[in-house]
Amino acid sequence: MSCGLGPMTFVVLISLCSGSSAPGSGTQAATGVADDPTALVRRATQNALAGRSHRQPLRYQLRKVDKRSDTTKEIVETKDGAVARLIAIDGNPLSAEADETERHRLNYLSSHPNLQEHRRKREQEVIDRVNRLMRLLPVAFLYRYEGMTPCKSGQCYRLGFTPNPQFAPPSEEAKIFRGMAGEVWIDLAEERMVKLDAHLIEEVDFGWGIIGRLHKGGTILLEQTHVGGHQWELTHMQLSLTGKALLIKSLDIQMTEDKREFSPVSPGMSYRQAIQLLENPGASESLEVGDPK
Repeated sequence: MSCGLGPMTFVVLISLCSGSSAPGSGTQAATGVADDPTALVRRATQNALAGRSHRQPLRYQLRKVDKRSDTTKEIVETKDGAVARLIAIDGNPLSAEADETERHRLNYLSSHPNLQEHRRKREQEVIDRVNRLMRLLPVAFLYRYEGMTPCKSGQCYRLGFTPNPQFAPPSEEAKIFRGMAGEVWIDLAEERMVKLDAHLIEEVDFGWGIIGRLHKGGTILLEQTHVGGHQWELTHMQLSLTGKALLIKSLDIQMTEDKREFSPVSPGMSYRQAIQLLENPGASESLEVGDPK
Protein backbone atom coordinates (compact mmCIF):
# COMPACT_ATOMS: atom_id res chain seq x y z
CA MET A 1 0.00 0.00 0.00
CA SER A 2 1.23 3.47 -0.80
CA CYS A 3 1.25 5.68 2.27
CA GLY A 4 3.70 8.57 1.92
CA LEU A 5 2.56 10.08 5.21
CA GLY A 6 3.78 13.23 6.85
CA PRO A 7 3.32 13.91 10.58
CA MET A 8 -0.36 14.70 10.19
CA THR A 9 -1.84 12.68 7.38
CA PHE A 10 -1.76 9.44 9.36
CA VAL A 11 -5.09 10.71 10.72
CA VAL A 12 -6.53 9.94 7.33
CA LEU A 13 -5.62 6.27 7.28
CA ILE A 14 -6.59 5.42 10.80
CA SER A 15 -9.94 7.10 10.32
CA LEU A 16 -10.69 5.38 7.02
CA CYS A 17 -9.75 1.81 7.82
CA SER A 18 -13.18 0.28 8.18
CA GLY A 19 -13.68 -3.33 7.23
CA SER A 20 -16.21 -5.42 5.34
CA SER A 21 -18.67 -7.90 6.80
CA ALA A 22 -22.26 -8.88 6.26
CA PRO A 23 -24.50 -6.95 8.68
CA GLY A 24 -28.23 -7.18 8.84
CA SER A 25 -30.33 -4.89 6.68
CA GLY A 26 -32.88 -2.14 7.07
CA THR A 27 -34.50 -1.37 10.42
CA GLN A 28 -32.98 -4.35 12.20
CA ALA A 29 -29.41 -3.29 11.39
CA ALA A 30 -30.09 0.35 12.28
CA THR A 31 -31.62 -0.66 15.60
CA GLY A 32 -28.56 -2.72 16.48
CA VAL A 33 -26.21 0.14 15.67
CA ALA A 34 -28.36 2.61 17.61
CA ASP A 35 -28.15 0.35 20.66
CA ASP A 36 -24.37 -0.09 20.44
CA PRO A 37 -22.60 2.04 17.79
CA THR A 38 -19.20 1.18 19.28
CA ALA A 39 -19.78 -2.45 18.28
CA LEU A 40 -20.00 -1.39 14.62
CA VAL A 41 -16.70 0.47 14.91
CA ARG A 42 -15.08 -2.49 16.67
CA ARG A 43 -16.37 -4.93 14.05
CA ALA A 44 -15.22 -2.71 11.19
CA THR A 45 -11.77 -2.29 12.73
CA GLN A 46 -11.33 -6.02 13.21
CA ASN A 47 -12.40 -6.71 9.63
CA ALA A 48 -10.00 -4.10 8.28
CA LEU A 49 -7.04 -5.58 10.13
CA ALA A 50 -7.96 -9.10 9.03
CA GLY A 51 -8.38 -8.03 5.40
CA ARG A 52 -5.01 -6.32 4.98
CA SER A 53 -3.30 -9.53 3.83
CA HIS A 54 -5.39 -9.83 0.65
CA ARG A 55 -5.71 -6.22 -0.44
CA GLN A 56 -5.46 -5.89 -4.25
CA PRO A 57 -2.52 -3.65 -5.31
CA LEU A 58 -3.56 -0.84 -7.63
CA ARG A 59 -2.43 1.60 -10.28
CA TYR A 60 -3.97 5.07 -10.03
CA GLN A 61 -3.45 8.82 -10.37
CA LEU A 62 -3.00 11.10 -7.38
CA ARG A 63 -3.45 14.87 -7.59
CA LYS A 64 -2.13 16.83 -4.62
CA VAL A 65 -2.72 20.56 -4.18
CA ASP A 66 -1.16 22.50 -1.31
CA LYS A 67 0.12 26.02 -0.68
CA ARG A 68 3.31 25.37 -2.64
CA SER A 69 2.37 23.16 -5.58
CA ASP A 70 -0.24 21.37 -7.69
CA THR A 71 1.08 18.00 -8.90
CA THR A 72 -0.37 14.86 -10.43
CA LYS A 73 1.43 11.55 -10.15
CA GLU A 74 0.75 8.09 -11.51
CA ILE A 75 1.37 5.48 -8.86
CA VAL A 76 1.78 1.71 -9.07
CA GLU A 77 1.73 -0.40 -5.91
CA THR A 78 4.09 -3.40 -5.90
CA LYS A 79 5.41 -6.09 -3.59
CA ASP A 80 8.54 -3.92 -3.32
CA GLY A 81 6.62 -0.78 -2.35
CA ALA A 82 4.90 1.90 -4.39
CA VAL A 83 6.51 3.63 -7.38
CA ALA A 84 5.38 7.05 -8.59
CA ARG A 85 5.91 9.15 -11.70
CA LEU A 86 5.15 12.84 -11.95
CA ILE A 87 2.88 13.41 -14.97
CA ALA A 88 1.45 16.92 -14.56
CA ILE A 89 2.08 20.25 -12.83
CA ASP A 90 -0.74 22.76 -12.28
CA GLY A 91 -2.98 20.44 -14.29
CA ASN A 92 -0.75 20.60 -17.37
CA PRO A 93 1.39 17.78 -18.85
CA LEU A 94 5.11 17.96 -18.17
CA SER A 95 7.36 19.81 -20.56
CA ALA A 96 9.73 17.69 -22.63
CA GLU A 97 12.60 18.67 -20.34
CA ALA A 98 10.70 17.85 -17.14
CA ASP A 99 9.54 14.54 -18.59
CA GLU A 100 13.10 13.60 -19.46
CA THR A 101 14.20 14.46 -15.92
CA GLU A 102 11.51 12.19 -14.55
CA ARG A 103 12.63 9.34 -16.82
CA HIS A 104 16.21 9.74 -15.60
CA ARG A 105 14.99 9.61 -12.00
CA LEU A 106 13.10 6.37 -12.62
CA ASN A 107 16.06 4.83 -14.45
CA TYR A 108 18.29 5.72 -11.50
CA LEU A 109 15.80 4.14 -9.11
CA SER A 110 15.73 0.98 -11.23
CA SER A 111 19.52 0.72 -10.96
CA HIS A 112 19.56 1.28 -7.18
CA PRO A 113 17.25 -1.23 -5.50
CA ASN A 114 18.54 -0.16 -2.09
CA LEU A 115 16.65 3.13 -2.52
CA GLN A 116 13.40 1.31 -3.21
CA GLU A 117 14.00 -1.07 -0.30
CA HIS A 118 14.45 1.90 2.02
CA ARG A 119 11.15 3.32 0.74
CA ARG A 120 9.40 -0.03 1.22
CA LYS A 121 10.59 -0.24 4.82
CA ARG A 122 9.32 3.26 5.52
CA GLU A 123 5.93 2.33 4.04
CA GLN A 124 5.78 -0.76 6.24
CA GLU A 125 6.65 1.27 9.33
CA VAL A 126 3.74 3.59 8.54
CA ILE A 127 1.37 0.65 8.04
CA ASP A 128 2.45 -0.86 11.37
CA ARG A 129 1.84 2.46 13.14
CA VAL A 130 -1.56 2.80 11.52
CA ASN A 131 -2.50 -0.72 12.60
CA ARG A 132 -1.59 0.06 16.19
CA LEU A 133 -3.68 3.22 16.14
CA MET A 134 -6.58 1.50 14.40
CA ARG A 135 -6.88 -0.97 17.25
CA LEU A 136 -7.55 1.97 19.57
CA LEU A 137 -10.53 3.39 17.64
CA PRO A 138 -13.26 1.54 19.58
CA VAL A 139 -11.93 2.84 22.92
CA ALA A 140 -10.56 6.27 21.93
CA PHE A 141 -13.97 7.79 21.13
CA LEU A 142 -17.55 7.75 22.33
CA TYR A 143 -19.91 7.06 19.42
CA ARG A 144 -23.57 7.90 18.98
CA TYR A 145 -25.97 6.83 16.25
CA GLU A 146 -27.36 9.83 14.36
CA GLY A 147 -29.52 7.95 11.85
CA MET A 148 -29.38 6.60 8.31
CA THR A 149 -28.40 8.86 5.42
CA PRO A 150 -28.25 8.45 1.62
CA CYS A 151 -24.70 8.13 0.27
CA LYS A 152 -23.00 7.21 -3.01
CA SER A 153 -22.93 3.53 -2.10
CA GLY A 154 -26.62 3.45 -1.13
CA GLN A 155 -27.46 3.90 2.56
CA CYS A 156 -25.01 4.74 5.31
CA TYR A 157 -25.01 4.74 9.08
CA ARG A 158 -24.19 8.21 10.39
CA LEU A 159 -22.29 8.19 13.67
CA GLY A 160 -21.15 11.14 15.72
CA PHE A 161 -18.01 10.80 17.82
CA THR A 162 -16.30 12.71 20.63
CA PRO A 163 -13.17 11.95 22.66
CA ASN A 164 -13.56 9.31 25.36
CA PRO A 165 -12.55 11.06 28.62
CA GLN A 166 -11.48 7.68 30.04
CA PHE A 167 -9.06 7.00 27.17
CA ALA A 168 -5.39 7.04 28.19
CA PRO A 169 -3.23 7.34 25.03
CA PRO A 170 -0.55 4.62 25.10
CA SER A 171 1.79 6.59 22.81
CA GLU A 172 2.60 10.06 21.51
CA GLU A 173 0.92 9.10 18.22
CA ALA A 174 -2.36 8.35 19.96
CA LYS A 175 -2.61 11.67 21.79
CA ILE A 176 -4.32 13.31 18.82
CA PHE A 177 -7.44 11.24 19.57
CA ARG A 178 -8.05 13.33 22.68
CA GLY A 179 -9.01 16.39 20.64
CA MET A 180 -10.95 15.07 17.63
CA ALA A 181 -14.72 15.11 17.18
CA GLY A 182 -17.12 14.89 14.24
CA GLU A 183 -19.12 12.47 12.13
CA VAL A 184 -18.35 9.25 10.30
CA TRP A 185 -20.55 7.59 7.66
CA ILE A 186 -20.33 3.81 7.25
CA ASP A 187 -21.85 1.89 4.34
CA LEU A 188 -24.80 -0.29 5.34
CA ALA A 189 -24.10 -3.17 2.95
CA GLU A 190 -20.36 -3.69 3.53
CA GLU A 191 -19.61 -1.69 6.67
CA ARG A 192 -17.07 0.48 4.90
CA MET A 193 -16.51 4.09 5.82
CA VAL A 194 -17.44 6.46 3.01
CA LYS A 195 -17.04 9.82 4.72
CA LEU A 196 -15.39 11.38 7.75
CA ASP A 197 -15.87 15.02 8.71
CA ALA A 198 -13.81 15.85 11.79
CA HIS A 199 -12.49 18.91 13.57
CA LEU A 200 -10.17 19.59 16.48
CA ILE A 201 -12.14 20.76 19.48
CA GLU A 202 -9.02 21.62 21.50
CA GLU A 203 -5.27 21.84 21.12
CA VAL A 204 -3.67 18.40 21.00
CA ASP A 205 -0.16 17.03 21.05
CA PHE A 206 0.94 14.64 18.36
CA GLY A 207 3.92 12.44 17.59
CA TRP A 208 4.66 10.95 14.18
CA GLY A 209 8.41 11.08 13.70
CA ILE A 210 8.39 14.57 15.22
CA ILE A 211 6.71 16.03 18.29
CA GLY A 212 4.34 18.94 18.01
CA ARG A 213 0.96 20.45 18.77
CA LEU A 214 -2.10 21.06 16.61
CA HIS A 215 -4.30 24.08 17.22
CA LYS A 216 -8.01 23.96 17.96
CA GLY A 217 -10.25 24.49 14.91
CA GLY A 218 -8.42 22.37 12.35
CA THR A 219 -10.58 20.29 10.01
CA ILE A 220 -10.30 16.96 8.21
CA LEU A 221 -12.63 15.87 5.41
CA LEU A 222 -12.26 12.40 3.91
CA GLU A 223 -14.23 10.44 1.33
CA GLN A 224 -13.81 6.82 0.34
CA THR A 225 -15.11 5.07 -2.79
CA HIS A 226 -15.74 1.48 -3.82
CA VAL A 227 -13.20 0.61 -6.55
CA GLY A 228 -14.14 -3.02 -7.27
CA GLY A 229 -14.72 -6.27 -5.45
CA HIS A 230 -14.85 -5.53 -1.74
CA GLN A 231 -12.10 -2.94 -2.00
CA TRP A 232 -12.57 0.68 -1.02
CA GLU A 233 -10.00 3.44 -1.42
CA LEU A 234 -9.55 6.96 -0.11
CA THR A 235 -10.44 9.15 -3.09
CA HIS A 236 -10.71 12.62 -1.54
CA MET A 237 -8.92 14.23 1.38
CA GLN A 238 -8.96 17.82 2.53
CA LEU A 239 -6.84 18.94 5.48
CA SER A 240 -6.79 22.36 7.12
CA LEU A 241 -4.49 22.14 10.15
CA THR A 242 -2.25 24.58 11.96
CA GLY A 243 0.11 24.14 14.85
CA LYS A 244 3.76 23.92 15.82
CA ALA A 245 6.40 21.26 15.22
CA LEU A 246 8.75 20.75 18.16
CA LEU A 247 6.70 23.59 19.71
CA ILE A 248 8.85 26.07 17.76
CA LYS A 249 8.33 25.81 14.00
CA SER A 250 4.90 26.87 12.77
CA LEU A 251 2.80 24.37 10.83
CA ASP A 252 0.15 25.38 8.31
CA ILE A 253 -1.20 22.44 6.35
CA GLN A 254 -3.75 23.36 3.67
CA MET A 255 -3.89 20.35 1.39
CA THR A 256 -6.28 18.53 -0.92
CA GLU A 257 -5.64 15.11 -2.47
CA ASP A 258 -7.76 13.28 -5.04
CA LYS A 259 -7.24 9.76 -6.39
CA ARG A 260 -8.80 8.51 -9.64
CA GLU A 261 -8.49 6.04 -12.52
CA PHE A 262 -7.93 2.93 -10.42
CA SER A 263 -6.97 -0.35 -12.04
CA PRO A 264 -5.67 -3.57 -10.47
CA VAL A 265 -2.12 -4.83 -10.94
CA SER A 266 -0.58 -8.22 -10.25
CA PRO A 267 0.25 -8.87 -6.58
CA GLY A 268 3.58 -10.25 -7.76
CA MET A 269 4.65 -7.18 -9.72
CA SER A 270 8.15 -5.92 -8.90
CA TYR A 271 9.08 -2.28 -8.63
CA ARG A 272 11.14 -2.53 -11.82
CA GLN A 273 8.12 -3.82 -13.72
CA ALA A 274 6.17 -0.88 -12.33
CA ILE A 275 8.85 1.49 -13.63
CA GLN A 276 8.48 -0.05 -17.09
CA LEU A 277 4.74 0.60 -16.95
CA LEU A 278 5.26 4.18 -15.83
CA GLU A 279 7.81 4.86 -18.56
CA ASN A 280 5.27 3.77 -21.19
CA PRO A 281 2.08 5.77 -20.56
CA GLY A 282 -1.01 3.82 -21.53
CA ALA A 283 0.81 0.48 -21.44
CA SER A 284 -1.01 -2.43 -19.86
CA GLU A 285 0.40 -4.82 -17.33
CA SER A 286 0.35 -7.60 -19.93
CA LEU A 287 3.38 -5.98 -21.58
CA GLU A 288 5.48 -6.72 -18.52
CA VAL A 289 6.83 -10.28 -18.77
CA GLY A 290 10.02 -10.12 -16.77
CA ASP A 291 11.87 -8.35 -14.02
CA PRO A 292 15.11 -6.95 -15.42
CA LYS A 293 18.07 -7.52 -13.19
